[in-house]
Amino acid sequence: MASMARPIRVEFEGAVYHVMARGNERQPIFRDDGDRVLFCETVAEMCRQFGVVVHLYCLIPNHYHMAAETPRGNLSQAIGWLQTAYTIRFNRRHGRVGHLFQGRFKAQLVDADRYAQSLVRYVHLNPVRPQDRNAAIPAERAKQLADYRWSSHLDYAGKREKAEWLSLEWLGYWGRTKAEAHRAYRKDIAGAFGRKVATPWADLRGGLVLGEDGLWEKVRGMIEAKDGQDEIRWRERAGAQENAERVRAWVAKEPDDRVRVWARVKLGGERKVDVAREFGYRDCSGVTQLVKRLEQAAKRDGGLGVKLRKLSGVLSNVKS
Repeated sequence: MASMARPIRVEFEGAVYHVMARGNERQPIFRDDGDRVLFCETVAEMCRQFGVVVHLYCLIPNHYHMAAETPRGNLSQAIGWLQTAYTIRFNRRHGRVGHLFQGRFKAQLVDADRYAQSLVRYVHLNPVRPQDRNAAIPAERAKQLADYRWSSHLDYAGKREKAEWLSLEWLGYWGRTKAEAHRAYRKDIAGAFGRKVATPWADLRGGLVLGEDGLWEKVRGMIEAKDGQDEIRWRERAGAQENAERVRAWVAKEPDDRVRVWARVKLGGERKVDVAREFGYRDCSGVTQLVKRLEQAAKRDGGLGVKLRKLSGVLSNVKS
């Protein structure tokens, strides 16, 4: 059986990351508030020892989120230490042995100026967001979030004295003064209830970068300078994603949904299940049948056949 590719790590001084790790087999990594206090104490040690700046966090029973800045360019060392130290302490506290976290942690590079606000919003709403990510956040869950102690939400809202190890530098994206920023943040979060909140991950590039062209090109250059198998696999996946994005852009204004679906699956290589969800099909079998019927129709309809051939030719010419 082929082994799973290790997550790509791109590290440089001053990099900012969204970090996330789950419990092994999705089991809890926080059983009670004692564990949550223990984790925060371990995060504080990490910050002192490795110089990491934590901009936000959220603790969920079986995973955690964190935005971490690394002035020393040492993310793997710092988060590796954090998870190892916490696992040892958790195991000692609960009389258990073995792994606590599921594989390596995930880390996406973040352009804070562009995405800090949407990332803060996404992470802080995690405890109250419904399982159906396409559903609105129920308005009655606002009180649940107001009572949730185990994230940096209350710190951003100005409702408590922040921990020494937490940086509120990103609060400045909501206002010039602390009071103004706290008010604007609270209003922003209040507006999320009763509606679906957009996820920043729709803009994730190459599974690794949440940012504009400058950060994307910097990261690509660093990865392309390496010849490891993980880097090669990442470049292949990133190339496939860019091709899919080009196809989506080319057919965005196509009035015939059948052609858009066909192009995105056949030319863009998108997963049928993802396209089915976007176009309102119950499952991928509906997309499979649509593609098959459209190709059969193109054999009988000369105009449709020409359209598909032209589209295939144009897109093949713009592939890198």
